[in-house]
Amino acid sequence: MADEWEQATKLTISGSVEVPGQVLPAGTYWFKLAGNESERNIIPMWNVDRTHLVTTILAIPDYRQNTPEKTIVNFEDRPSGQPEAIRSWFYSGNNFGEEFVYAKKTCARRLAKQAGPALDA
Repeated sequence: MADEWEQATKLTISGSVEVPGQVLPAGTYWFKLAGNESERNIIPMWNVDRTHLVTTILAIPDYRQNTPEKTIVNFEDRPSGQPEAIRSWFYSGNNFGEEFVYAKKTCARRLAKQAGPALDA
């Protein structure tokens, strides 16, 4: 098991998945918390053998009432044809996790597409 301080998590995905700023193709990735106390909501995401930094994600603290026995990665549903997006990550044994932060502009654009053309009043 990885060091509990960094909470390293290996995630294998079978299809494209969105993380803030990009869409990851199917594959295996590692993510963990940054190394010091002041950067605990920064999540570097690495390739399968941890030789290439894929992206760095800004997160905000999240909380769940029930302590997970295993690591949990929650996904957001997206419209048909779009990849799911990672919403939050909770390391095993921790009530506190990380909620991924997506740009408001991207979210607004996505909502507008879902709503369809505006109706004239």
